[in-house]
Parts: sequence; structure tokens; C-alpha cells
Amino acid sequence: MAGDVPGTPPGCERVAYVLVHREDAAFSDTYGGGGNVIGLDCHLVRPIDTPTERVLVFMHPTGGGMYLPIVPGLAAAGHHVIWANSRYRGTDSALIMEKVVADLGQVVKDATERLGYEQVVLAGWSGGGSLSAYYQSLANSGAGISDTPAGDPYVVAPENLPPADAVMMLAAHISRHETLTEWMDASITDESRPFDRDRALNLYDPANPNQPPYTLEFVAEYRAAQHARNRRITAWVHAELAALEAAGEPHAERAFVVHGTMADPRWLDPAIDPSDRRPGWCFLGDPKVVNDGPVGLARFCTLRSWLSQWSLDHARGDAQKSLPTVTQPVLVVGNTADDACTPSHTMRLFEAVTHDHKRLHQVQGATHYYSGKDGRKHLAEAIGVIGDFLSAQLD
Repeated sequence: MAGDVPGTPPGCERVAYVLVHREDAAFSDTYGGGGNVIGLDCHLVRPIDTPTERVLVFMHPTGGGMYLPIVPGLAAAGHHVIWANSRYRGTDSALIMEKVVADLGQVVKDATERLGYEQVVLAGWSGGGSLSAYYQSLANSGAGISDTPAGDPYVVAPENLPPADAVMMLAAHISRHETLTEWMDASITDESRPFDRDRALNLYDPANPNQPPYTLEFVAEYRAAQHARNRRITAWVHAELAALEAAGEPHAERAFVVHGTMADPRWLDPAIDPSDRRPGWCFLGDPKVVNDGPVGLARFCTLRSWLSQWSLDHARGDAQKSLPTVTQPVLVVGNTADDACTPSHTMRLFEAVTHDHKRLHQVQGATHYYSGKDGRKHLAEAIGVIGDFLSAQLD
């Protein structure tokens, strides 16, 4: 499919393919496929007449970004790009991060063994950033994967996690579990009564005596309550898993709903984590509406997924903990008007890299999706920085 296809730049082609791998599984946590057969839908977008030994590999835990502006934008600039969807494309309700890592490993292997690329660069956009850092850390360790945070055996051999040659963190956050916790509605103190909310912690209650600009004391109290809420849910999850085990049902699952997951004080008070972002707004729209809407983070969960994705104390996909073990070159690109992954996350990512083969760049005024009247200019700037980084570090 050439450049007349929407989302494919002139002079480029978009090759859609399915990458299939198999694994033993006690039960299926994705719809269809039989449980043991995993199909990953992938798009290779590349300039038709510009061969290269290098490919940039994107994967987001829940996928769906093959038409994001940065993918065709990079191809138009001469790069070969793979956007690979994990097995959980479109839904994270039962997502196990260790299985996403296994999927990414299959894509990296296929890029070198079948497609013939000699260099692979992980391009971690948004939630793909912490995934890429976690993957590279595991790949560098040579230990593979043996289990999930729920204690379920899940074996991925080291040879199925080949290390990439560089890692790029693009408009990325530090982890799904830390991001969720920063966004959790601290006014929910009883998960069985999610709409009976503590007025003094309810950011969206006009009768709350704490209004923006918030005091440092209130923010500290609020953050502590968010952490406590995350850990209460984790304690309940452990209790449920233990009860299922005791009942002789070790493979049984339970689904549940987490209400109130877009109530970060920084959305209402621009003095918290100051940036160029729009006050009273988040990347999904009005945060008050998103807080209880159907597309919030962690809205629909399973017990095992909570531990692997969202638990502060058990989820392993943590870029701040992973990046210190990444010895390959690292690029961190942030956007100063990002209404999802704010500048403090960008800086925490950069500071977590312990070697000198790293670069930081902030695109001034850019939003999470490079939208708005200057979006094309912001995107072009980011793509230029990526090209310069790759040339300096890998050519």
C-alpha cells in the first residue's frame, strides 16, 4: 500500500502484517484466539526508495497508534517504522504487562530475523515509554521472565527478549501505576460506595473548602490519600486471590470497576507541575467528566491485571527503576503543554538514566498528540530531534 493511502505519506508504503506466536496458558485473557495462539497486528511504514539497516519499533500496552502523526511523520523523514499492537489492543481490562513484554520481544526478533534489520530502536510513546524501558531492562539482564506479580508462572526465555540498540522516551510517563495513582480520586474512601465521597478531598465539589490554588499541605494530604487508596485496592485484590486459592480455584478471576480515576490536582491548579498545558483540561477532555467516564485508566480490571498494571507496590513496568539498567543510548522528548504526561515525568525519566549517552529535548508549546494550530511545527521539531539523536548515537 503506497502513499495514496490515508495516513501513509507520499513516497512511502504501509505494510500491514500479522505476527503470530504461541505460548502455553492456563486460561485466555484476550477475546478469541484459543488462548495459546497470539496474533499481533503490525504496520511497517517506510519510504519506498530509502533502504536502511535500522527500524524504529513502537508498542503501547493497549496499542492503536499506527496512525498517530509521529508514525507517518518519521517515515516521511526517511525512517523505517513499525507500530506493533500487543495482544491487548483496545482494552487493558485483563492486561498483564509481562505478556506485553513478551509480545514486544517477538516483534524485535521478527524485525531482525525475518525483516533483516540490523539495528532496532525502541520508540516508547506515552504509555509505551515505561514499557520500552522495562523491556530493555529485562533484555539487558539476560534473566528473562519467570512469573507475574500475582505469582502465576509465566516463562519467557532470555533469547526471546533481545536487547534493542537504543531507547527513545517520547511524550512518555514514568509508569502506568504511578500515573494512575497521581490521577486517582482521593475522595473515594470505600470502593463499595464510590459515590459517597469525602467532601474535603473531592476536587469537583464546589463546597470543598480546599479550592485552587491549593496549599502545599492540601496537596500532600491528597497525595497520601491517593497512595492509601491504591494500596487498599491492592490489599483487597490479594485477599480475593487468596480466597480463590483456598477454594481450590487457583485460575479463577474476578472483574471489578475502579471509579474516580481522573482527579489530579494539577489539572485544576496550573501551579502544580507548572507547564504550558491548558488549565481545567486533560488529554481526554474535561477531567471532571473523565473522572467517572467509561474510558478512564483502570476503569475495568481483573485481579491479576491490577497487580501487573496498577499496583504501586507490585507492578514492575516502572521506567524510573528500569532506566538505570539501560546502558544503550536514551533520548527523552517531552512536550511542555502535554495534558497527559507532564514535564515532571519527562525530567524524572531523563534523570533516571545514569550514563552520558542521553539527550533531553522539550518541545515548547506541544501537546500530547501534537494537536492545535502549531501541531505540525511541533511534530517536525520532535522528528528532527529524533533524527539527530539517531545519527549521533548509532551512525
